[in-house]
Amino acid sequence: MSTNPRSAIPLYFQIEQDLASQIATGVLAPGSRILSEEELIQKYSVSRTTVRKAIQELERLELIEIRRGKGTFVREAKLTQELTALTGFVEDMVAMGLQPSARLLGKETVSASEEVARQLRVPIGAPVMQIRRVRMADDVAISLDETYLPLELGRKVAEHDLEVYPIFSLLEEQYDTPLLEADYRIEAVSADPLVAEALGVEERAPILLIERVSYSLDQSPVDYEKLFYRGDKLRLTTRLQRRPSPIPLAAMPHVASKSKGRSS
Repeated sequence: MSTNPRSAIPLYFQIEQDLASQIATGVLAPGSRILSEEELIQKYSVSRTTVRKAIQELERLELIEIRRGKGTFVREAKLTQELTALTGFVEDMVAMGLQPSARLLGKETVSASEEVARQLRVPIGAPVMQIRRVRMADDVAISLDETYLPLELGRKVAEHDLEVYPIFSLLEEQYDTPLLEADYRIEAVSADPLVAEALGVEERAPILLIERVSYSLDQSPVDYEKLFYRGDKLRLTTRLQRRPSPIPLAAMPHVASKSKGRSS
């Protein structure tokens, strides 16, 4: 495509639409590198400012990503996970039609930190089982899972091949520990060196951290996890119901004052 400087459509938008069309039709496949800034200037016969504006808009639309020192690439589609039930990684990936797998980084007995102790309701410094795994979908690293279990239960779980067996399935099917509900806490963080290396991303890359405490019978916590998901790979969605407002409109101070002003 060549740009038309006589058109009422801005030049940057013409370039943006051409590249977006190539992405949508698969001419530019997910993960592929697009032309450099200099190459785009020559191809479209426009200024550097125009090319940069087009690239900025494509980045804003999350169609591309700029990797420092490497170039500009077409973004790969994010996985969309619905937060509607307590599910494990394997269940989530299978539901999306992907092949889940895992790489075990380590399993060992550690002393419970203040946070781990609070979540598992054990004394600070008490021995607990820590399990670290990289979780993959279609052989692409998606998350680093850091799991903590009470020691007795954790030792049993750790005897299994954790690159094959999901912990949730082991708890429920092998050790009669039904998982009934969980607390979730979600926040955006930057990848520290350990997370970056495990997931194959740059340090300080955006990471979605999910902290999850799963409960069994009698509200007993049996599993505390820190799940570090690649921010460029996962999108979480949920649907919320509106609760009746506890404050009637007429009782809101600014509404009441305006009503009085009209009536006076």
